[in-house]
Amino acid sequence: MSPKLLFLTPDLPYPPHQGAAIRTFNLIKNLGSTHEIHLLSFVQGNHESPRIEALRQYCTSAETVPYPHRSTWRRAASVLFSPSPDMALRLPSSHFANQLRLLLSRERFDFVQIEAIEMAQYGLAIKGMELSSPPIVVFDDINAEYLLQRRAFEADIRQPTRWLGALYSFIQWRKLQRYEQDVCRRLDRIVVVSDADAKALQRLLPSLPFTVVPNGVDTQYFQSGDPRDESDTTLVFTGKMDFRPNVDAALWFAKEVLPLIRVEIPDAMVKVVGRNPHPRLQALQQTPNVILTGYVDDVRPYIREAAVYVVPLRVGGGTRLKILEAMSMSKAIVSTSLGSEGIEVGHGRDLVIADEPASFSRAVIDLMRDGEQRRRLGLAARSLAQSKHDWQHIAPLLERVYEG
Repeated sequence: MSPKLLFLTPDLPYPPHQGAAIRTFNLIKNLGSTHEIHLLSFVQGNHESPRIEALRQYCTSAETVPYPHRSTWRRAASVLFSPSPDMALRLPSSHFANQLRLLLSRERFDFVQIEAIEMAQYGLAIKGMELSSPPIVVFDDINAEYLLQRRAFEADIRQPTRWLGALYSFIQWRKLQRYEQDVCRRLDRIVVVSDADAKALQRLLPSLPFTVVPNGVDTQYFQSGDPRDESDTTLVFTGKMDFRPNVDAALWFAKEVLPLIRVEIPDAMVKVVGRNPHPRLQALQQTPNVILTGYVDDVRPYIREAAVYVVPLRVGGGTRLKILEAMSMSKAIVSTSLGSEGIEVGHGRDLVIADEPASFSRAVIDLMRDGEQRRRLGLAARSLAQSKHDWQHIAPLLERVYEG
C-alpha cells in the first residue's frame, strides 16, 4: 500500500514560477505515481480554480484557505516586540488550523510534509494534537533562514543607507536562530536543500540528523535553444525581484560590475527578468541598456538570448533554482561563490566563479568574446544538471526520508 502524504504549503505550488513553488510542485509531480498525495494550502487572490485543477492530476485532494491579512502596523509591532521571528507570524490562521484538524481526524496520513518555515507552526500544532494514529511530520526547510538573515545583516551593515535593513536582519537573525532550532528539534524528520544548509543547522543542533534533498530542474522543459537565438551582447539575471537577495544582486551588478564591462563592451545589455521589481530597483530603469521585464509567462526565451547568464548573489542560503534552469539550458554562467552554493560545480569546468567586481566583470567579458568557451561551459553545465539535478533523480531521495 502506497504511503499517504499531506503537503502543507504557504501558497498553491502552481504555476511553478518561483523557488518554493517550483520545488514543491516538482516533488509532488514526481511522487504522485507512487504515493497518495493530499494538499492543504493557503491561496492569494481569487483565481485559484485553474491552479487547483492543474494540481489535481497529481493530488487526490487539494484544499485551500484564504491568505490571512496582517496590517503594516501589526507587522511593525511584531518585528519590534514579539519573541517570534517575522516569518513565524506571517501565516497564523484559525481557519487553516481548523481545516488541518478536520483533515487529520477524517483521514489517516502516514506523513505530513511542511513546506517552508512559515508553515512550521502547523507542524508544531500537529505534534500537540491527540490523534489515534499520529503522522510523522517532515519539515522541508527550504532555506536555513537564520543564515540568510545573518548574511543579509553582514551585507547591509557595510552600507549606511541600508542600516535600517541591517537592524531588521539582525533582529530576525537572532529570533530565527532560536525558532529554527526549536522547530528542527521538535519535528520528526528534517530535510534541507544543501550540505551548506545542513552544516548551518548542525551548528545549532550538532546531534540532530539532517537529510539533503537538493533542488532540481525539469531538464526536458529547460532545454537548449537554437544558437541563433543567442545575442553576443546580452546578459540575463532571473529571479523573484522583490526577494531581498535578488534585489541586492541586481543593484550590485548594475552599480559595481556593469560599468567595468562597458569599458570594453559599450553595447552590453542586461535583462533583469522576474516579477514584482522592488522600488529600490527603479533607479535601474534610468540606466542605459538595463531592462527590468517584470513578470513573464516563460523565462526560457530570455535565457536563450543570453550570451552569459549572471548570478551576482551576495546574500542567501539554500540552492538557487534559477541557476539550475540556466545550466539545463546549456548557458555559460558567471556566478559568485554564494550563487552556486549547494551545487557540485567546478570553477572553469561547469561555470566561472568570481566574487569581486573586477574578477566578475573580467569573466563576463572573456565569455562574451569567446563563443567556443561559452559552448563548452554550457554543455558541461547541462550534463551536470541532467545527471545530478533532474527532479526524477531527486524525488527518490525524499522517498528515502519517508522510509526512515
